[in-house]
Amino acid sequence: MPQTFAVIMAGGVGSRFWPRSRERNPKQFLEILSAGTLLENTIQRIEPLVERINTFIVTNKVQYESVVKLVPFIPKENILVEPFGRNTAPCIGLAASWIWRIDPHALMIVLPSDHLVRDMTEFARVMKTALRVAEEKEALVTIGITPSHPETGYGYIQVEDEEHDRNPYRTEGVHHVKTFAEKPNLETAERFLQSGDFVWNSGMFVWKVSTILKEIEVHLPDLHEQLQAVQQTIGTPAYKQTVEQAYGLTRNISIDYGVMEKAGNVYVVKGDFGWSDVGSWDEVVRLAEKDGEGNAIKGKVILRDSSRNYVDAGNKLVATIGVSDLIIIATDDAVLVCKKGRSQEVKEVVDFIRRKQMNEYL
Repeated sequence: MPQTFAVIMAGGVGSRFWPRSRERNPKQFLEILSAGTLLENTIQRIEPLVERINTFIVTNKVQYESVVKLVPFIPKENILVEPFGRNTAPCIGLAASWIWRIDPHALMIVLPSDHLVRDMTEFARVMKTALRVAEEKEALVTIGITPSHPETGYGYIQVEDEEHDRNPYRTEGVHHVKTFAEKPNLETAERFLQSGDFVWNSGMFVWKVSTILKEIEVHLPDLHEQLQAVQQTIGTPAYKQTVEQAYGLTRNISIDYGVMEKAGNVYVVKGDFGWSDVGSWDEVVRLAEKDGEGNAIKGKVILRDSSRNYVDAGNKLVATIGVSDLIIIATDDAVLVCKKGRSQEVKEVVDFIRRKQMNEYL
């Protein structure tokens, strides 16, 4: 088997986790529901599959120094900096260009840096299966999560139910992708769940580096042209300027929309390994351990006649009296008090702070 590389996308701001998440200390740098930051845990769970020297992290200028300090065991030359965000297609294309220079036959695992996985053994098994399919079929492979409820915050993937002679991997939970679906409303999500042929789109991918670059050339020729220019300057003084120029000419587009939904040879491997994208404080509440009154607390918290609350006190003492179904997050300079079920709206608060140029709170 060829070398395996990992690409961890770590440039997000995690605005739905304000006030704990900030531009210089975003969600992937936080400890959420487990020891270690989400970024550190992402690296840890791929270590059985990928050597550290083959692990790449893609981040931005603001977060670069924080990444270097947080994961000093990753070579600094493996921490790639995007001049500004252009969604996942340019991010993945940039990393693939670097890996191709090292080994054009390499396999490539792409992971978000801010997801939660609780069953590391099953995760590794699923990834090994995905690597084998990607190599043998020269396919684009994504990981689909077996849904547990009609979630409206995730995209979905519909799988084909083929006979074994067309899909020899079927007994291993591997299927051809029939279609991708955007985040649905509740009624549609319930219909997806009832049909039994939809999985959650995890945003994790496996492929040969040559395969993804070929698919980018076919479906995103403008991005391919810019990546060619970047590839020629890797390791030279012209690299930084070339990347900035390339990103200035590149569309903001996801790998799902730009490539995965258009490509023909796409497989999905079903996974059930305790996954969550931890996309909001409500998701943290759902996953957190709770006491007999349904409360989950972190830090110094006093609860009186209070139930079904999530309280993260930070460095403060937080006391509640006679309240229920609240999310309370305290930091040194800001406090969030939110009704459970509405934490997706935290992003709107961040947008308001940005419009008012209250940058000290971002």
